[in-house]
Order: sequence, then structure tokens, then C-alpha cells
Amino acid sequence: MSSIERSLQRLLPKTLPPALKQHPSNVYRVLSRTPNPVGKEVHQIRWSDKHIPDSFWRVTRARFKCNGDHGKAWGQLYWKGKLVTPGRDERIRGSLKYKWAEGRSSPAAIKS
Repeated sequence: MSSIERSLQRLLPKTLPPALKQHPSNVYRVLSRTPNPVGKEVHQIRWSDKHIPDSFWRVTRARFKCNGDHGKAWGQLYWKGKLVTPGRDERIRGSLKYKWAEGRSSPAAIKS
């Protein structure tokens, strides 16, 4: 851990607020943790559980409401490393229904 990381840890409260925790959640909570979610990659945890590698949504735009608990998000779907929705944005479905995490799906992903 670098000195900057240690300094930041001292400034943060012992128990982090839900918005700062890095646990899986709905897609809006995961995306609202960063100031600009455009370009961020997110995946459903169940894809990793089902051993579907390298699948994710690359976010192209997002609108949040209720402090990041709800909203709308659009992006491009990559399935097993290949772009499924070329040239157009598509609404990200299952945003509230499933647990999401940052990055690409990986069969070796740690479950939370």
C-alpha cells in the first residue's frame, strides 16, 4: 500500500457509505461510484458464475436518479469478447434485477 493510499484510508470513516463500497450491486450503483461512467465496463455476476468469459457492457451514456440507486444506462454489449451491437447504443436491461460488478466477466472472479 502506497503512502497516498494509507493517507486516504485515514481520512475515510471506518465503515464506508454504501456508495463507496466495491461490492456487487445494481448497475446504477456500480456506475455512480465514478464521476464519468462513459467507457466503463460492467458485467453481471451470474455470467462469471456460468463460466462465460470476457462478456461485458461498455457504457456509452447513463442517467441517474435517487442518488444513483435508479436511472437508465445505455451501452454496447460484448459477448465472449465479440461486439454484439455494432454501431448503436442499446439500453442495458436487467440493471436492477441482477448483481453487477466493474470489469469483464471471468470464470475465476471472486464471488461476494
